[in-house]
Amino acid sequence: MKRATPVTSEKLQAFRANFSGSRALRAAANAVSKTSLADAAFCGMEAAKLHHHFSIEIPTMDATNQKSSGRCWMFAALNVLRERVAAKINVEQFELSQSYSAFWDKFERANYFLETILDTAQLDSDDRTVATVLQNGVHDGGQWDMFVNIVKKYGVVPKYVMPETFQSSNTNMMNSLLNTSLKAAAVKLRKWYREGKDTAFLQVEKEKVLDQIFSYLCICYGNPPENFDFEYVDKDKAYHIERGLTPHTFYEKYVDMNLDDYISVIHAPTADKPFDRMYTVKYLGNVVEGQKVSYLNLKMEELKALVIKQLEDGEVVWFGSDVGKFGDRTGGSWDDHSFEYENLTGLDLALTKEERLDYRDSCMCHAMVITGVNLVDGKPNRWKIENSWGDDRGEKGYYIASDSWFDEFVYQAVVQKKYLGEKVALLTQEPIELNPWDPMGSLAE
Repeated sequence: MKRATPVTSEKLQAFRANFSGSRALRAAANAVSKTSLADAAFCGMEAAKLHHHFSIEIPTMDATNQKSSGRCWMFAALNVLRERVAAKINVEQFELSQSYSAFWDKFERANYFLETILDTAQLDSDDRTVATVLQNGVHDGGQWDMFVNIVKKYGVVPKYVMPETFQSSNTNMMNSLLNTSLKAAAVKLRKWYREGKDTAFLQVEKEKVLDQIFSYLCICYGNPPENFDFEYVDKDKAYHIERGLTPHTFYEKYVDMNLDDYISVIHAPTADKPFDRMYTVKYLGNVVEGQKVSYLNLKMEELKALVIKQLEDGEVVWFGSDVGKFGDRTGGSWDDHSFEYENLTGLDLALTKEERLDYRDSCMCHAMVITGVNLVDGKPNRWKIENSWGDDRGEKGYYIASDSWFDEFVYQAVVQKKYLGEKVALLTQEPIELNPWDPMGSLAE
């Protein structure tokens, strides 16, 4: 390895001279001394091109608010489902309980974590797989297939049946305590495993931990209902009530959506992930023996074509992207042409999408719902997005994304399998298993 080169005083003097001699850099320093880098780099004329008019636009309900929690994937998925309920019962506004689904996800994921600890107990704690599992722990983020697992096992309920609590909307401390308890359990389980304790003993001890965690989650979220009465007033002001529903019977009657008809497609243009192949991620999941998190990797033009087909048929689309890049959260837009960071800072920021993934500069970190697209000569130039950050940003909580941003920073979309055409046969492949630290194993928060 080449000998490291230190920064000398002569080089520092040259760097100082370069900065002091540049009027543009000094002006940039003045500009950002009292404003954010994003605001200083913002290009209003470019952003003005992103107006809220779309050739395909699906009417949807008011934006929801995940508040100080990382449940975007769950909010987005439930927002997809609620449209079916609202249409069926003829109401203007409706929400499904995010707390109910989050409770069961947390509980199931605690069991998944402990089972993973047992499965890797023969490895050292600084093994990369073990270290990744411990570092990730149990948090709010998730994936579409994880949502499917929760719905299949536990159903869904209206929001008023299990409403938000302070902890459900402010999850930081709740998650911290939960993960500390799980790591304390991991220490004991790994120790007992190495002492030769049998599987029956380890499972008994694991269930003791789960009992504590169930009670803890009840403290934070409330005790999930096993049955409830469904009440609502429709658009015609008529009152309705149906008594004695369970979360499963409610789903079957009022959502009536076959989740097995859907597939998660991704765009991961990296050398280790050939297109037209199925992928999964080791130790990524929530329900033991539930369906695996799996993806079909497609070219971006194919992914966008599938999304447009579903929108044309009047159905919104769950999708995952990197909202940390080129976003105006107040105005409600994502557009890589609306920010001139390189001109402002003098930095070289050029990376391809492949390079961003390989060098950990970007990944899917937030899930939302696509509700519209504007097509010009059959090609999209902007997309309408339903977010879950409340209604005080963007267009009453709805955002807009340029097509160029979509190309670079959208990584995943969930569409009906029927739109795949002949490529539906690809879904029968045995998925290639990616490492737990692969960027495509990132969770939407």
